[in-house]
Amino acid sequence: MSRRKFDEMSEYDSGRDRKRRRTDAVEIEDRLESLIIRVGEKSTSSLESNLEGLASVLEADINNYKGKILKILSDCAVKMPEKTTIYTTLVGLLNAKNYNFGGEFVDMMARKLKEALKACMWKTARYVLRFFSDLVNCHVISTNSLLQLLHTFLDTAKDDNSPQVRSDTYVYAVLSCLPWVGRELYEKKEQDLERLLKHIEIYVRKRTRKHMPGLRVWRSDRPHPQEEYLDCLWAQICKLRSDMWQEKHIARPYVAFDSILCEALQHNIPPLTLPPHHADNTYPFPWVVFRLFDYTDCPEGPVLPGAHSIERYLIEEHLHNIIKEYHQERKQCAAVLLDFPLKHKIPLEYMIVEVVMAELFHLPQPRYIEICYGSLLIELCKLQPATMPQVLAQAVELLFDRIDTMNVCCFDRFVNWFAYHLSNFQFKWSWDDWLEAAQLDPMHPRAKFIIEVLLKAMRLSYRQRIAEVVPEQFDCFVPMKPEPVYKFANDTADIPGLDTAQRLESVIRAKGMTTEVLQALSELPNPLLRENEDAEPTHNPLQIQVFVQTILHLGSKSFSHAFAGISKFLKVFESLVGNNEEAQILVLKEMHDVWSTHQQMVVMLCDKFLRTQIVSCASMANWIFSKEMTSEFTKNYIWEILHGTIRKMNKHVAKLQREVNDARERRTGNDSDDSSSDEEEQRPRPSEEEIERMEEKLETAQADQKNLFLIIFQRFIMILSEHLVRCDTDGRDFNTHWYRWTIGRLHQIFMMHNTQVERYSQTLSTLLFTQDLDPHILDAFNQFVALRS
Repeated sequence: MSRRKFDEMSEYDSGRDRKRRRTDAVEIEDRLESLIIRVGEKSTSSLESNLEGLASVLEADINNYKGKILKILSDCAVKMPEKTTIYTTLVGLLNAKNYNFGGEFVDMMARKLKEALKACMWKTARYVLRFFSDLVNCHVISTNSLLQLLHTFLDTAKDDNSPQVRSDTYVYAVLSCLPWVGRELYEKKEQDLERLLKHIEIYVRKRTRKHMPGLRVWRSDRPHPQEEYLDCLWAQICKLRSDMWQEKHIARPYVAFDSILCEALQHNIPPLTLPPHHADNTYPFPWVVFRLFDYTDCPEGPVLPGAHSIERYLIEEHLHNIIKEYHQERKQCAAVLLDFPLKHKIPLEYMIVEVVMAELFHLPQPRYIEICYGSLLIELCKLQPATMPQVLAQAVELLFDRIDTMNVCCFDRFVNWFAYHLSNFQFKWSWDDWLEAAQLDPMHPRAKFIIEVLLKAMRLSYRQRIAEVVPEQFDCFVPMKPEPVYKFANDTADIPGLDTAQRLESVIRAKGMTTEVLQALSELPNPLLRENEDAEPTHNPLQIQVFVQTILHLGSKSFSHAFAGISKFLKVFESLVGNNEEAQILVLKEMHDVWSTHQQMVVMLCDKFLRTQIVSCASMANWIFSKEMTSEFTKNYIWEILHGTIRKMNKHVAKLQREVNDARERRTGNDSDDSSSDEEEQRPRPSEEEIERMEEKLETAQADQKNLFLIIFQRFIMILSEHLVRCDTDGRDFNTHWYRWTIGRLHQIFMMHNTQVERYSQTLSTLLFTQDLDPHILDAFNQFVALRS
């Protein structure tokens, strides 16, 4: 064999060996990752023996795979908070065997904490702090260094130049880790612990709570006091302190290894300097703790932990984490919730329902889309048919009993969820229990709830089906038959434009084009000429009336027919309406006259008019607040339209902002950057002129967005001020059903669109929400501002 051939074979063999070694290393790393992640899952062996075995396996591999093991453990510490004590025990056992490894792990977690705080990843930071706290129990970290870190967190409370929400976030992190380490600190450092608690108590007492009314699900504290989250956790920690820091929920596997762990050397957490506050930092919004049940609501069996017991906090947090982990897989989420550890020691179904409802009613926004919670509750009912439907029915009754003082945002979510839930159970419900609502004012929350639920249910079914499932006494609540009202249907009536409407109908039925339609409409006189002969009219209201009525009448068979008609004659709309706001509002008025009995059709047509730019967002808002819509003003579908309008504007601005940012990045990018793959086409670099045009477009959109919010808030202020002045003049109580719905809707705009409104809060404060405004109206703005202050 030639020397060259031999060298080639040698190179091939060595390459194959390197590849095999790399493959073997990857397999071992994957096996280690699987072992670490799955520890604590159901097993034939005890948790303690599994931990002991795993610690031995990892110790054997530390020299070769130390970096990988450190990374997996540090990730598990923050991504699996429900297994905190399992991983702290594992780290404790490894530290007892290998002091240097324990030190490197503490340093890595300290870096993770620093990075999390800098990146405003508050939940990650809180879980790292909790992990450090539990490592004290495992003799990995000294109590003095933990206390020093906790005091560093509490020092934010002394910073007068940062918002309260920043201090709240740090104080909450400290409070939330005390259930894990409180007993250890009490036994070893009682005076230091008391000093720590005294600092927290002073802060909790002095902090402002202006934000709280806007975040409450109910205005009333009966039957359950509604507590702000920090106040509630502080009360729970105080109760834990009075119980000598003994709790009954946290599993502590390290107790079994105390004789091993107590021999280990301890580490100090590296000193930490907290990142300063910056104006662009985002902090979690405060929230009000949701309470629906107490122990008297639960039948015989395990007792529901008290509102101020630490177990209530720990269990609820664990349930919230399960929903966060599995919310995209409703079946798995329901199964994991029902398989909750210690489920036989608590009324699990009640606690699950309360937590899911807390998520659904969370203000200012739920964490996930509302349908997520509805589908999860249905899966829970399927998996636990013997108990869950009854608990859920009991929850609905309690919510209905307390609906008089319910926040308007939560009222809407309750309506939407309940209608959806009923549609999955053939609309069966004990309607007879609510018969007294038929005697109430239609604007009363109980009557209004039933009306709105049946309207939503009709969207998910059909009117006759809804009419059949409710008792006869609810006929006053059953929606009207959704039929169009065509103004020109009566041939004998003497109505202006009747002849043209009939001719136009014939033209459209004969597949006439835009020019023919405009020709037919051109015969109509302009009534505005008689009113003001000097000025040239900007539009012809009679033409708009005839055209809109006729096109919607001909397209009344379905949504698709109506949309097709609008799309086909878009040029006609442009010709008749243009950019004139009065003309656009007239289009909406005529549309509503045709479909006043079909709320869903009105919602869909409004969306279509916005998408096709027949109507502007500002015109839509002005129409909603117009006198013609007074009778509809408190109905849910009107606010569905307004929120949809605001969202459309917000999405438009966000899209333009992304395009500008992308263009700037490409403009300033490196010419020689060939990092993009061959499959991706290299987009041309935009010129300065192109970017300037894009920025001008963005500025115009932002001005439109700002104008939309100014219109909405100005109209709110006008109608509420008029009501308050009129009631004061007449000597009547202003706190009517209409007032509560309207002020509630104002709060809702602030809450649902808080991110966008916040950009213009300074302008709103200067122009609209000034100090001379009625306090009842000004409070809504102040509560919104307090969310971030």
